[in-house]
Amino acid sequence: MHVVILAEFAAASGGAEKVALESARGLAEAGVAVTYIQAIPGPADPMLDHAGIRRIGLDLPDIWSLGGVRAAAAGIWHAAAARRLAASLAALPARPDIIHLHQWTRALSPAVFPVLSKAGAPLVVTLHDYALACPNGVYYRFDRAEPCGLAPLSSACLTAPCDPRSRAHKLVRVARAATLRHALRGHPLHVVHVCDASRRLLGDLLGGYAVTHHRIDNPVRVAEGPPATPASGDAIAYVGRLTREKGADLVADAARAAGLPALFIGAGPLDAELRARPGVAVVGWQAPEAVWAMLRSRARALAAPSRWYETGPLTVYEALAAGIPVVASDRSGAAEKVRHGQTGFVVAPAVAPLAEAFTALREDACARILGAEARRRFRAEPMTIGAHAAALRSLYERLARIALGAPQHPGDAPGAVYPEIEPA
Repeated sequence: MHVVILAEFAAASGGAEKVALESARGLAEAGVAVTYIQAIPGPADPMLDHAGIRRIGLDLPDIWSLGGVRAAAAGIWHAAAARRLAASLAALPARPDIIHLHQWTRALSPAVFPVLSKAGAPLVVTLHDYALACPNGVYYRFDRAEPCGLAPLSSACLTAPCDPRSRAHKLVRVARAATLRHALRGHPLHVVHVCDASRRLLGDLLGGYAVTHHRIDNPVRVAEGPPATPASGDAIAYVGRLTREKGADLVADAARAAGLPALFIGAGPLDAELRARPGVAVVGWQAPEAVWAMLRSRARALAAPSRWYETGPLTVYEALAAGIPVVASDRSGAAEKVRHGQTGFVVAPAVAPLAEAFTALREDACARILGAEARRRFRAEPMTIGAHAAALRSLYERLARIALGAPQHPGDAPGAVYPEIEPA
């Protein structure tokens, strides 16, 4: 089998890239021939150093680096991206059996979807966010600091000042979303949901597409070493971009109310505001090894209190695997993996319920018991790279058989829903 994985970066600067890289490596180790196509130039993660992985660069600019009108035009329809991708696919020594897309908004644009649809292989898209349906990609009202409830591209959506940057950016994103709808109309598309909440929400929002839904967990790279000892930790930890939609400010407020320090690993718009608060340490972005060293030595719990419908934050799953309790937002896909009162707490993204959970975790016994149970449950049902690759391979094999005209499942049709595939 030959699989093309298409992403905009070859280094893990975010969750989507991380999943793309780890799936490429897992598939290659399982004997699948992988071509990894990288849209934007940059360093490649060592995970791509495998004899079974061929890497191709399209040398496209990050459209937001172009500035002004050029960035807007490329974001809506980047013709050069379509041409370069088509040429790269045509030059492959073997036709792909599957094409799997992970990112497209930073360089590729809707222009690549007709190219992918005509490539002669089933197209799979992992939904790391809501960009296939929602103009701003996260189905969130930045003007109101709350999840959106509007129908994408409805009149109410078009007039809502919901963009995190400006009304001008909203206009560009609306044009991109409308162009995407036109580009996808009538073309079969297989989407992979990384959480059940995404499937429930996007099931209605993608009703106009010829979509088949699938459900596969993201992979989790387990940190090496002994289990964490959260009872000896002194801080509530947060890992990721420092923004309000991800609830970074809530962590600082709730930790202070609970009488605990807050440790922030990451950077973002709230950086200066958080650094100015008492009891808060902001250490910026760190290498993965440094992140886990800090979490093992300082984290009493990991907090992920997203205000938006976040799909599958990898740090949550990695913390549970290491034996660190998690306090997760009830709006997040991560909440599906946290057992309330057993491996952490699932609460509303607000200061009072977060502070209550943090206060409970001040008790050493609570932190120790929840951490141990989190690690035990992960080891009983590991979301490893190998398990993820096995699930993907099973899906690919089924789709390849269908593409050859031999359906093997009574639900193999647009609109069908497949449960999470158990690894072989």
